Amino acid sequence: MTPEELSTAITSCLNDAISAGEITVPADAVPTQVRVERPKNREHGDWATNIAMQLAKPAGVPPRTIAETLSTKLNGIEGVASVDVAGPGFLNITVDAAAAGTLAKTILEQGEAFGTSSALSGQKINLEFVSANPTGPIHLGGTRWAAVGDSLARIFSAQGAEVTREYYFNDHGAQIDRFASSLIARAKGEPAPEGGYAGQYVTEIADRVVAAEPGVLALEPDAVQEHFRAAGVALMFDDIKKSLHDFGVDFDVYFHEDSLHNNGAVSELLEKLKVSGSLYFANGAWWLKSTDFGDDKDRVVIKSDGSAAYIAGDIAYYADKRSRGFDLAVYMLGADHHGYIARLKAAAAALGDDPDTVEVLIGQMVNLVKDGVPVRMSKRAGNVVTLEDLVDAVGVDAARYALTRFSVNSNIDIDLDLLTRHTNENPVFYVQYAHARTKAVGRNAVAAGVDHSAFDAGALDHPTESELLAHLGAYPSVVAHAASFREPHRVARHLEVIAGAYHRWYDSCRVAPMGDEPVTDVNRTRLWLNDATSQVLANGLSLLGVSAPHRM
Repeated sequence: MTPEELSTAITSCLNDAISAGEITVPADAVPTQVRVERPKNREHGDWATNIAMQLAKPAGVPPRTIAETLSTKLNGIEGVASVDVAGPGFLNITVDAAAAGTLAKTILEQGEAFGTSSALSGQKINLEFVSANPTGPIHLGGTRWAAVGDSLARIFSAQGAEVTREYYFNDHGAQIDRFASSLIARAKGEPAPEGGYAGQYVTEIADRVVAAEPGVLALEPDAVQEHFRAAGVALMFDDIKKSLHDFGVDFDVYFHEDSLHNNGAVSELLEKLKVSGSLYFANGAWWLKSTDFGDDKDRVVIKSDGSAAYIAGDIAYYADKRSRGFDLAVYMLGADHHGYIARLKAAAAALGDDPDTVEVLIGQMVNLVKDGVPVRMSKRAGNVVTLEDLVDAVGVDAARYALTRFSVNSNIDIDLDLLTRHTNENPVFYVQYAHARTKAVGRNAVAAGVDHSAFDAGALDHPTESELLAHLGAYPSVVAHAASFREPHRVARHLEVIAGAYHRWYDSCRVAPMGDEPVTDVNRTRLWLNDATSQVLANGLSLLGVSAPHRM
């Protein structure tokens, strides 16, 4: 019996009790699905729910009254061994070994589909992340979003959503002009202009531009600027795309900011907003009333000189996303972009949309630490640590896992020494080693003549088996919550829980028989559990974009 099956059973018992008049609850207070959780103390049972306490107030009765009614009904459900009412009205539920053990077979039958659902089926989500300016390599903040964003896209897809990964290509504005000027200065052997870009990568790109166009520096100044701007941005962005691809991250859409200005989309939209009344005129400029959505001040959209402010492009970009049929636009932005939450929601409202069609996730800072000392400089970029620096130090798997296993709301320190160790202290090694161990156990079992020809769910009655099955059973709900809360780290942390439970089971229960012992159905059934664990670990690692090695 999986947690979902138990949840469905409790929900059914609740609805039966309401229909029979044993519990009187307003219809809008009855959940469509009762939530079950693992109790902190396993002596309290396999699963617990506080549904009785949730319903006590709307029902107007003590929670224990509801809990006792549900307890009576649940005790009659096949696969439920016992139900206890604890404290003010908790329901603690123990399932019998056979009911729990069937999960191992279910997992292998579902394979890669285990943990997926259709909860978000029919929803089109635009997920924009990284979107680093094409003026330098991706720094650690962008690297964090690459790992988290790609994992979140995989998790959304696992819940049935149609996801488009999008990169907003910032190729319009003063920073691009400064980048081009920096390239020209480097090509001429001059220092970078004030406010320009430094680092070895600037020299490399300048040399590549000159190599492709040997006479470029002899052109008129405006032509030189335009050639270095166009060629330099293209080369830098090619490097960025390659770095991301090597990191396991590819995008469906690369959207050029410049296109919004060149095709008149910004100007056309601003005129519509003036007419619609979504903007107001004051002090010679046109303003968006973003304070209605939590902003600290209203924002200028059209400056007093008639030119568009930066936010005008943001509004046009959002409008373009909606015109492409997306139900939800998720923006993943850096720690210095908190103000964008209110601005983008205001932009949606100005266009007549529900502000909740916009979600903004803010990621906090990442620091690299080696030998207990922060790493602050890159060999290539000069003033920042880049994606390539991190991957060179620890590899793609460790980098992606380390960046994904923390809530994006927290600052994190990446310990390079820890991530290169092949010990259980290294979380990615701990999980990958558990998967590799399942494969080794499977190979040894097959060599000893153990196969899947028999399955006796009741044979999985050792305490470590009950624990492992419970954690495997919780995996689908963990993935669902990771999607709902936009928190891929939930998957990583649960994989570590499964890995720990598996290692304890491995120490207590043998799959292959010892010496000349005969192969029994217990061995065969344990092989099912071993392989089920292997499948769940592989499924979870895949959601994080991390490999599941067969040998380590």
